[in-house]
This record gives sequence, C-alpha cells and structure tokens, in this order.
Amino acid sequence: MSRSDLIPPTPSQEDYESREAAMQAENGGELAAQDPFALFAEWLVEARGKEPEPTAMTLATADADGAPDARMVLLKDFDARGFVFYTNLESVKGRQLAANPHAALVFYWKALRRQVRVRGVVQPVSEEEADEYFASRARDARIGAWASSQSRPLEGRMELQAAIAKTAARFGLGTIPRPEFWSGYRLVPGAIEFWRDRAFRLHDRLAFVRDSEAGAWRTRRLYP
Repeated sequence: MSRSDLIPPTPSQEDYESREAAMQAENGGELAAQDPFALFAEWLVEARGKEPEPTAMTLATADADGAPDARMVLLKDFDARGFVFYTNLESVKGRQLAANPHAALVFYWKALRRQVRVRGVVQPVSEEEADEYFASRARDARIGAWASSQSRPLEGRMELQAAIAKTAARFGLGTIPRPEFWSGYRLVPGAIEFWRDRAFRLHDRLAFVRDSEAGAWRTRRLYP
C-alpha cells in the first residue's frame, strides 16, 4: 500500500452535489449573525448532540522566539469576555504563554462540517475562578494536578504512579487545594471566524473582528 492509498480520494461531482443538498436542507442560506458569542453558543449546542468531545479545541501558541506549537485542550467556560481553559502554568504551553501571551484556537466539529477559529490575547483568569473550577474537578484529577510535573521528562509509568500515591497519602481524606502552579487562561478574541462546509470547496466564511477588547465587532465575508 502506498501512502497515497491512506488518503481519501477527492469527492466526485455526485458526492459534492449530494452533500450540498443535505447542507442546504440542514443549514439554510448564507451565514449571518450580529454577536459572535451567540453564534458560537448555537453551534456548540448543536455539536453537543453530535460530537463525542464538542469542547475539544486546538490551542496554538508561540514561544519567545516566535516558534509555533499546538495541542488539543478542552474549553471550560466562555462568555463575552472570551474562552477559558486550564493548565499547569509550568507546562510548555504555560511557559510559552508567559513569554508570548497571544494564542489561537480552532474548534472543528466534523459531524456538523463546521469550524470556528479564534485569535487574541491571553489573560490569566482570576484566583476565584481558578479555585472554583479546581474544586469542581474529581478528587483523583486534583491529586493528578499536584502529582504531575507536566511536560517534564518521565522515566516510566511507575514513576507517575508513585508520585500519585505519594500525593494521595499527603492529603489523605482532607481538602485538596489548588496548586499555585495550576490555573487558567482566558483568550480574549480580536478575531473569530465561522466556517461552514459547502460543495466544491466554496465554503461559507464569516469573520468578526474588533480593534480592542472594548471595541465593537465588525463582520466581513471571506472568499473560501
């Protein structure tokens, strides 16, 4: 088998026409909205009914030298202020965000054939927000946050299990507070783009942009 055999063939004319008919029946006409967060909420509700992990998103960061990096994380909250995720602050992404507090997100919902791209400045969440979310996590997940030296070299699984056991013994049945090295970030968007699949690669693209966090959103349509 050649490597090209692993890649699906380009859709045929009939495939595109069939897909377009289904998309028109499900989605109607051209994308339109005034508030990007309201549109995102609508799409997320639909994704929750069809996707196994609807809040999964690609988080792209860059280090102090501008070298890019990316990984999958989970969206934990969003509102008109931005999109929230949590992590070990001493992880690779935490160190990159400390050096360069700009990032991008991509949500891709395959079942819906939709994508949302977000770019903006990253800010720490408040201590109260971080404490509240950490307290909502399962006990073993809180223990894991203490035990894992995220992104550092690991000799083997036994080393991690030993660290978990040691941490569990340390806290016993008591309260497990949030570690100082664990918190969240809010990506405050300056641009949000909504993409919807259409036939023959002639997709719908609607972008929202603003000049500042307090600025008004402007919309523009983009060629596919």
